[in-house]
Amino acid sequence: MMPEISLNILDVAENSTRAGASLVTINVTADTDADRLTIQIGDNGCGMSEEQLSHVTDPFYTTRTTRKVGLGVPFFKMAAESAGGSFSIHSQIEKGTEVTAEFGLSHIDRMPLGDINSTIHNLIVYHPDTDFCYTYTYNGASFTLDTRQMKEILGGIPLNTPEVSAYILEFLNENQKETDGGASL
Repeated sequence: MMPEISLNILDVAENSTRAGASLVTINVTADTDADRLTIQIGDNGCGMSEEQLSHVTDPFYTTRTTRKVGLGVPFFKMAAESAGGSFSIHSQIEKGTEVTAEFGLSHIDRMPLGDINSTIHNLIVYHPDTDFCYTYTYNGASFTLDTRQMKEILGGIPLNTPEVSAYILEFLNENQKETDGGASL
């Protein structure tokens, strides 16, 4: 299994970019009262057929030709379910795909969230043609980073320009600390 939930998010979001998504939404929601950590990843990519969808959680099935096994989604599902949570995936051809993983926040088997800010930053920097809308919520307080807004403000300056890239990571780190008070997920 992957050691951090953020690496599962990276894997699923990479699948979205390979599926031709122009927009990937990622929502990370921690609710200590409900003892839940919910991860939602949605895209407007090519989607999957019912047959593909029925195989997507099988660790020995992949549509990729570069490797024989697709482990990202099955590992994500197993991680959520083994931490007292649930996993669902919905997809429609030409409409996109949505993955939801819910974890027991205090469950002893829940992997740490990991460095989610670096994960989001890397997705933005290494996929300049894909827009990302990331929302982090902790006990009702939240912040959102939407690359569509950033691109509009920057007027054509690429998000992977070193100064802009550094700003994005700083923005994510500062806003997460403000939102969750430095809580360790």
